[in-house]
Amino acid sequence: MVASFPVRASGAKAMKGPERVATLLLAMGKPAANRILKHFSEDEIRVVTKSAAQLGAVSPAQIEALVDEFASNFSNGADVIGSVAHIEKLLAGVLSPEQIADILSDVAGTANRSIWERISTVSESAIASYLLKEHPQTAALILTKVKPSCAAKVMAQLPQPLRNNLMRRMLSMKPIVDETMKNIERTLHEDFMVNFSKNAGSDTHAKIADIINKMEREHMEDVLTSLSTVRPKSAEILRGLLFTFDDIVKLTPRDRTTLFDQVPPDRVVLALKGTNEEFRKVVLAALSSRVRRMIEHELSSKEPSPQRDITEARRSITDLALDMAGRGEIVINSETEDESFV
Repeated sequence: MVASFPVRASGAKAMKGPERVATLLLAMGKPAANRILKHFSEDEIRVVTKSAAQLGAVSPAQIEALVDEFASNFSNGADVIGSVAHIEKLLAGVLSPEQIADILSDVAGTANRSIWERISTVSESAIASYLLKEHPQTAALILTKVKPSCAAKVMAQLPQPLRNNLMRRMLSMKPIVDETMKNIERTLHEDFMVNFSKNAGSDTHAKIADIINKMEREHMEDVLTSLSTVRPKSAEILRGLLFTFDDIVKLTPRDRTTLFDQVPPDRVVLALKGTNEEFRKVVLAALSSRVRRMIEHELSSKEPSPQRDITEARRSITDLALDMAGRGEIVINSETEDESFV
């Protein structure tokens, strides 16, 4: 950071280092300032932002004295007015919206707004997904700290066994040592406030994947093929997020059982028509012996069914799997790559 150096013009007060830097950046304009700001650390940007916001009006004479060593044509420049709005525009494109908001919250006098208040503004589905990966005790602590309305919405997104477990832990929660709490808050700040913008793209992909999952198989392949030619990276991400009837074999045996416990036998019969023997074995192994015998008997009759009904049965099972995965009841698209048997 630039050291303090007195700059006086027409009786103006001396500027300190951060004020000088702020004045130069504002006078340069956004394109040039952006190139320089990219070399600053976040702490340096925070200091300069505070100075810029409190800078007020800077006369052309002060600017001339400040930048004389860099550019003589600054002597006739316009007045520079430092404000939160000006510095916010300057930072746009250099930092993420979340980082800018975090820095400007200090300037606006809201720096004391806790990380818990800020997390409470994150979507409940994002918080629920985060908590599913955490130890239940950590998840319980987080839920005791966020706003009650937020905690209630997050709880609704969690599987019932976990929800009840967390409620018991919340009731018996003991005070946390300050140092431990600070570490937790730092981690949460990194995960939610800093990385949130980085994950925004993945949220978009998840929404698009949900749309593609509802398409007919041939339409799905057509869309992905088209995307592969213009946006190969996005197409690759989307393929990893998709879940079709073929992907049932990628579920763990336990998750397959959990899924098919919710599917009526007649729908299973329809969905399995046209599949090969190996695929059927995988699915039938997830069923109770009584239901399995009944379905095997129905399939052995080889009575034809309209393809439309078969497609609809498969789609309903796929939709159910996606819904259950969204609630954390099963896990889809695991890292294991199994062969498709359909």
